[in-house]
Amino acid sequence: MLIALGLWLAAGGLAFAQGGPAPPPPVTVAKPVVKDIIEQTDFIGRFEAVDQVDIRARVSGYLDKVHFKDGSLVRAGNLLFTIDPRPYRNSLEQAKAAVTSSQVRLEFAQSDLARAEQLRMTGNIPDQIFDQRRQAFLTGKADLDRAQAALRQAELDVGFTEIKAPLTGRISRKLVSEGNLVNANETVLTNIVSLHPIQFYFDVDERSYLAFSRQTQGGTRTSANGSANEALLTLTDERLGQRKGQLDFVDNRLDEASGTIRVRAVFDNKDMLLTPGLFGRVTIGASDPYKGILLPDEAIGSDQDRRVVYAVDEKNVVHLKPVRIGPRIDGYRVIRDGLTGNETVVVNGLVRVRH
Repeated sequence: MLIALGLWLAAGGLAFAQGGPAPPPPVTVAKPVVKDIIEQTDFIGRFEAVDQVDIRARVSGYLDKVHFKDGSLVRAGNLLFTIDPRPYRNSLEQAKAAVTSSQVRLEFAQSDLARAEQLRMTGNIPDQIFDQRRQAFLTGKADLDRAQAALRQAELDVGFTEIKAPLTGRISRKLVSEGNLVNANETVLTNIVSLHPIQFYFDVDERSYLAFSRQTQGGTRTSANGSANEALLTLTDERLGQRKGQLDFVDNRLDEASGTIRVRAVFDNKDMLLTPGLFGRVTIGASDPYKGILLPDEAIGSDQDRRVVYAVDEKNVVHLKPVRIGPRIDGYRVIRDGLTGNETVVVNGLVRVRH
């Protein structure tokens, strides 16, 4: 398609000249931008904590105290709850007394066995009595072992009345108030999620997964700037991504229903801004580096079911060129096919050119 235009080239632009007091809108032209690019692909996902735990008591009892503020940051080992320790301290004292009693009985049985061994050497004690004293000694030793085991368990139970944070992170609100009965290993008291680092899960379609796999097998990168497995994060209130992370996990199979595979990236979160459940958009590289031809979207028109640009030759004749477009990079549209990069194309005033 050829359209003859009388054009004036001035100030880097192409303008129509018409008479009358109001000049027509100008038609500007420019060369496409040609530079090394890496195509990028965006995926929507959600943050999840690296570690998360529901806090439960290991012993039953009445909740005595809560030692944290709802929603605060806690460190591993911080005291969170106290179960009334008095019944368990009583059990500990009983266990200590049982150990003392077993030790006394064992000492008596040991001395009794020693006397029996001396009498046996002279033949002044029947074998049956000797066996009975030996049995009493062995029984006393077993009783002491059992009492000591009960003492250790009682000490553990007293320690379990103090419930401490198993990891560093942000704690939720208390789910049980003081004075309520807590059942061991059942009642959930609160939960904690870790925040730094934080994981970002997203689903990749089959076509993108194959492209990334081929890049990895070929020794090339899958990031937006050439670094191995790098991902760029953009939050819902941001226009440009600021946080960089690393892809560290790809699931072992595609979901048959959706045709996607789950992928994970890890991001630093030292400022604690990111929280589990938050949405975001991750950008990763979708091609190897290549010389790309870029145009602004304003320079691309439509002709029925195809995309076209208007190229101006050295005689100021406009030629319609069908093109195949790609994603946007740095504010420009990638032209996959249809241009060589040496053309001069109409950037503004496409409506004027068509008329």
